[in-house]
Amino acid sequence: MLHFVLLIVCAVAIYLSCEWFVNAVEWLGERLNVGRMAVGTILAAFGTALPESVVTLVAVTTGATPEAKDIGVGAAMGGPLALATVAYGVTGAMLLLQRRRRRAAVPAGAPADRAPGAAGEAGAPLGSERDLRRLAKDQSWFLPVFVVKVALGLVAFAFKPVLGLAFFAVYAVYFWREIRGDHEEDDEGVELEPLKFQPKAASPATWAVVAQTLATLVVIFFASQLFVHQLDAIGPMLGLSTTVTALLLSPVATELPEIMNAVIWVRQGKTKLALANISGAMMIQATVPSGLGLLFTRWHFDTALVWSGIVTMVAIGYLLVLMRTRALTAGRLALAAGFYAVFGLGLFVILG
Repeated sequence: MLHFVLLIVCAVAIYLSCEWFVNAVEWLGERLNVGRMAVGTILAAFGTALPESVVTLVAVTTGATPEAKDIGVGAAMGGPLALATVAYGVTGAMLLLQRRRRRAAVPAGAPADRAPGAAGEAGAPLGSERDLRRLAKDQSWFLPVFVVKVALGLVAFAFKPVLGLAFFAVYAVYFWREIRGDHEEDDEGVELEPLKFQPKAASPATWAVVAQTLATLVVIFFASQLFVHQLDAIGPMLGLSTTVTALLLSPVATELPEIMNAVIWVRQGKTKLALANISGAMMIQATVPSGLGLLFTRWHFDTALVWSGIVTMVAIGYLLVLMRTRALTAGRLALAAGFYAVFGLGLFVILG
């Protein structure tokens, strides 16, 4: 019972911390003069992905055995899978929920398209052609990097560890592109909510923005780790093996901050930021933990890891086609979560 109580407490703590975090990171983006999309793809993504990257770093550098170090490899593969399926799926489901609430709020007989944010309708594209093109570009960066990452897990050669540096270089280029990108259109008509630390200040002090950002990241980090530990304990109680818990439940738990960020931003009507946060976090997960894994582990995949890679690539391919054809809707985005269910079923078959 204690594990279940702590699980709920941690989930609430993560959600509340993420609400304060997204509030702070938007102000941080304004202080650093970066575009709204970069707030999601770089600042928010870096903040929420940092805890998982630290965990991977600790696992691959301090693991006493190759098996212990392989925990970091599993994390490097599980993170992108959870983001590409569960995180996008939850975002789509939240958009559908918002649509129902808007419809309920529209007076009887009034046109549905008069409701605020009607672009989030299940049958309407999520964003303009420019927005979808930018999101597709992120996925186009992610997919080839991820394919190389999986391919390297299937082969062995002497200088493979050195290739870890190439993954860091790829993220550095992506980072520079996002920060230096043209963001004038991103900032049109944007009004930031008051900073939680200084709710009465029209323009909060920079120290308050930084303090709120760092304080919320600390809470998110420790609450996320405690959440994962509770899942590790609850899994066997539910009859799940340690391997299934590690490959099926833990990835969702470690990506919970990104999922919470997306939920909060969708609730605030900031769909572009929600989607940008997920795509940016995926780029970090595809490069930084992978680079660490290549440098410090065998980077050798078993059948379960290969299966996770295949499902991730199929899910991204599905989303990329929808984005490029302007066919991405809330309903189709929600269907991305189904790929995680497919992964779970295949995992049970693989593990017998």
